[in-house]
Amino acid sequence: MAKIYPRATLKKIVKGHQTCKLSKNADILIYLDYILFINELVKTANLEAHEAGDKVVRARHLQRVAETTLQKFRG
Repeated sequence: MAKIYPRATLKKIVKGHQTCKLSKNADILIYLDYILFINELVKTANLEAHEAGDKVVRARHLQRVAETTLQKFRG
């Protein structure tokens, strides 16, 4: 089975930022949430670019929608 993401690296990053223990598969849930966030960010930036009349998503489109996308994913 092919590796989808570097699990050991992600575990080290999470462990470095957490003081409490996490469940065995918490890194998988964190990664999936990250993928959902990136997907939503790209979709909304694409809509923003389309509304502005651009065919290419640029950094300014991502910056405009980043705050609203972050607010959706705060938990």
